[in-house]
Amino acid sequence: MKQYIALLKDEKVLRRLSTIQLISYFGAWFSNVAIYTLLLDLHVNAAIIAFVAMLNFLAGVIQAPLSGPIIDRIHPKKLMLSLIVVEIIATFSLVMVHQLSDLWLLYLLVFLKMAAASFYFTTEMSLLPKILDGTKLRLANELHSIIWSLSYTLGMAISGFVVYWLGINAAFILDGMMFIAAFMLLYSMEIEIEILKVEENIIRMMQDTFIYLKKNPKAFHLMLLHSFVGLTAFDALVVLMVEKYYASFVAVSLALGFLHSARAIGLVVGPVFIGKWINNRRLVYIFIAQGLAIWLWAYVMHNFYLSLAASVVVGFFTTTLWSYSYTLLQKNIEKKYYGRIVAYNDMLFLSSAAFTSYMIGHLATLSFSLPSITFFMGFGFIIGAVYYNFILKKEKLEEV
Repeated sequence: MKQYIALLKDEKVLRRLSTIQLISYFGAWFSNVAIYTLLLDLHVNAAIIAFVAMLNFLAGVIQAPLSGPIIDRIHPKKLMLSLIVVEIIATFSLVMVHQLSDLWLLYLLVFLKMAAASFYFTTEMSLLPKILDGTKLRLANELHSIIWSLSYTLGMAISGFVVYWLGINAAFILDGMMFIAAFMLLYSMEIEIEILKVEENIIRMMQDTFIYLKKNPKAFHLMLLHSFVGLTAFDALVVLMVEKYYASFVAVSLALGFLHSARAIGLVVGPVFIGKWINNRRLVYIFIAQGLAIWLWAYVMHNFYLSLAASVVVGFFTTTLWSYSYTLLQKNIEKKYYGRIVAYNDMLFLSSAAFTSYMIGHLATLSFSLPSITFFMGFGFIIGAVYYNFILKKEKLEEV
């Protein structure tokens, strides 16, 4: 933890970006428990719950082909400010959703909100290699991953308690206020980087990116490897678990809050213990450990308290897996292609997360048990370990 604190002290821009990141990413996920609680109050089926979870990721998939070229042409501060404005409008508008006939509006607002959040994330991830390098870049990616993971789970965790105490609409309003705070912090800061002059139009830039990936297959392999982390898109699974196993003795919003809080502990603690130990060769063991942790969760999920403990173990490996595979990609691509490659990488990751969310709902409607669905998700990481071992043998990777 000391190394992260030292990095933030030395890098003023990163310190401000991390503060904004914590607020904006926290806000991106804060509304989710309120949305899922609203859906359960409206007595929707598992397919609708999974569809809303899928929308959180699908937006980033659709926009990715255009976001990369845009990122490489526009100053990141202007772009990120515009994206936060979209999140502010979409978040406050959620208070207008009250009944089943308003579901179309909910779908639209969730899509816009998470599209902006995903675009913001891609913009910031393409900015980091432009202001940092070497060990600082690795540490910044780990810190970024901790903040993202913490915001993702803790945002939903705290939202669960807010919804229980203050209500659904209060959560939406508080969420919107957080985005306003993030906008003000970003507006007042300076980001001094060189924007490389790009002569090609957007279509030509997209074509050039595919040519680059064809000539550099290890970049594509690393993109595909990172997408395995999308199998940790547990949102729909957790909601269905609460409804099936825990709703009879604990409030829905509180159960969601506790489960995400437990996972958040693992997400934050994990890199502190294994961040210095991890290297290119050892990453395969993290894939295997992630799969085994998910299998443990599948085995004990019927028990609320054991499920909380297993959630910590599941989160323990996720942050390092996410950050290290991301840094590997950044280390093995040319600077010219940062924005575009990061955008396509996020598209694959979000496609994996969207597909995972869809399959959770689809398999649940086909009467697959939740433990069996969770087992399939864990098995995906065993496949990821085999695939990464193949990459190590086939490609020469720069050490992180």
